[in-house]
Formats: sequence, C-alpha cells, structure tokens
Amino acid sequence: MSPRMTAGEVLASFGPVAGLAPRVEPFAAGEKDRPLAERLAGALLMAPMAGVSDAAYRVMARAGGAALAYSEMVSCAGLHYGEKSWELVDPNPAEPEIAVQLFGSKPELFRESAERVAARLGERLALLDINMACPVPKVTRKGEGSALLEDPALAAQIVRACREGAPGVPVTVKIRRGRYAGQEVAPEFARAMEAAGAAAVAVHGRFATQMYHGEADWGVIDRVADAVGVPVIASGDVLSHEAAERALAQTGATAVMVARGTYGNPWVFSGHEPSAGEKIAAFECHVRLLEATGAHLKRARSLAGWYFKGMPDAARWRNAAMSCVTAEEFLAVAAEVRAALGA
Repeated sequence: MSPRMTAGEVLASFGPVAGLAPRVEPFAAGEKDRPLAERLAGALLMAPMAGVSDAAYRVMARAGGAALAYSEMVSCAGLHYGEKSWELVDPNPAEPEIAVQLFGSKPELFRESAERVAARLGERLALLDINMACPVPKVTRKGEGSALLEDPALAAQIVRACREGAPGVPVTVKIRRGRYAGQEVAPEFARAMEAAGAAAVAVHGRFATQMYHGEADWGVIDRVADAVGVPVIASGDVLSHEAAERALAQTGATAVMVARGTYGNPWVFSGHEPSAGEKIAAFECHVRLLEATGAHLKRARSLAGWYFKGMPDAARWRNAAMSCVTAEEFLAVAAEVRAALGA
C-alpha cells in the first residue's frame, strides 16, 4: 500500500491539469511588513463558510487564484472548552497562511482565543476576523454574529480584546448592512469598529433578516467606505469573476470576498474559463485533497453537484456521487463523466 499523498503533492500532481497552480503562493508575496491596506488592494479573498471552507477547499481556492482564504467561523467558546474546534484553525502544510474567523459574544473569550490562535499559528496567521454578520438564529439568539450589530459598544470591546490578545496581528470585522430590514447601521457601526482598532471591515450588502434572499445592496459598501479610513471588503452576490471586478470598479471597496461564487469554481478568482475536462480534473483534485487532509469524504457529495453543474446528465452524476463513500468511488464517478463527455 503506497503512502498517502500530502496536500502539497496532490496539488503539484493534479492541479495544473485542472487549470490550477501547482502550489499556493504566499499572501501578497509574503510581505508581512507592508500595511494591510496595501496587501489587500485589488485582492479577491475566499470567504469563511461554515461547513465548506476546510483545508482542502482553501487550498483549491488559493490554487485558483484567491489571494487569501479564511477558516470556517470558529467558536471562541469551542476553543476554550474543547479540542475539536482547533481542527478548524490549523492550516495545512500546503497553506503558507490563513485568515481565522472567530465568533462569540464574550470579550474575555475573544482575548483568550486571539492569544492562543496567534501563539499556535505564528507567522502563518494572516489576520483575525470577527464574525458580526452570521444571520443564523442559533448563533444570533446567543448574542453572537449579526446580533452584535445591535450592540456596538460590546462589539468594540471584542475588537479591542482581540487586539490585546494578539498584538501585531491585524484584527478585522465582517458585518452586514444591518440586522433588520430598513434599519441600516453599517456606516456608523463600521466607524465604531475602526475607532476600536479594526484594520478592515468586510460588508455584506444584505440585512441579517434577509438571510441570503433578495439582492445584496452594494451601495452600502460605498457608504461604509465614505465613513471609515480602513479598507472595506465587498461581500454579497459576488458570483463570478466579472462580478468581483465590477465590485472593485463600481464601489469604494479595496478588496472583494467571494463565498457562494466559489462553489465548483475555484477559477472565479482568476477569471479562467474551465473546460469540461478541467472541471472534472478539479473535482478529482478536490477529492484527493479531502483524503490528503483527513477530511470527511462525504463532503465530496456536495462538491460533485457543484463541479458537474451545467454538464449533460448532471443530475445523473450527482445522484451517482450521493452513494459514494470512498475516494476511489468518487474518482470512479468522475471517470464515468469523463468517458461520457469524451473530455
């Protein structure tokens, strides 16, 4: 039995045929001494996505051209009380660095988490981001996520606590337009976060009560950019490379964060238009990365639906993947797709 490949080896071997880079390059050429505003200028970032942005997903995004990728949102309470949450924090050796997003509501736990994450990751921690945007009720009912938009004083305490826990590490925040429809608080709230020491503000152009329905209002990005002097990162409805370029050109955003636009499309960051063969190869590469990083291979079931979307008989291939368990079974489905399409 041959030894399992590392994520770096998988990417080097299978990335190029999928139109991806053979290795992950450091964020902003590794120049950590440059101001964050300069390093973010024009950058396309892979957003933190719960249940999605594991190490394999981050490596795919970075190989596809993402300047930086975020962890899934990590509970400060989880880091304090157990070891399981630390799996979400640790970068893979194939990643030069990551951004770690924390969520919670207690400043003292944020201070502790910032200190411990910074000590654990060292130079591989690009920045700490605080989630003040998540609209999910099980998060907001605890006063976390977008619920913090209603308590700017507490949110400012949290920013200061993170800065105290991890001196020298940029601390950023991710917010929404407001919590309730028609009640925009983002510009004033962002100003308070800047005063507390936030190094950048990511703005999702929906109210929390909208969840992910309706259209994101990019106008709020301009209003926040007018209100603060730190970089503003555009978020919401960035579903293509063209949309990312439009967000940079038409708003006051310094950088753009891409979430759902990455589904089955690591090329969204570069603008490369993949062939059917490259999409299949990317799925195969992603499956191998899941195996290399020790992730649960059931995640590949969702990936199959995303990568095969738009292909002839896509529903058939998606259904075939739903019964797969091992990497070999997923790769066999990919081989069938390739044969059927002559790709």
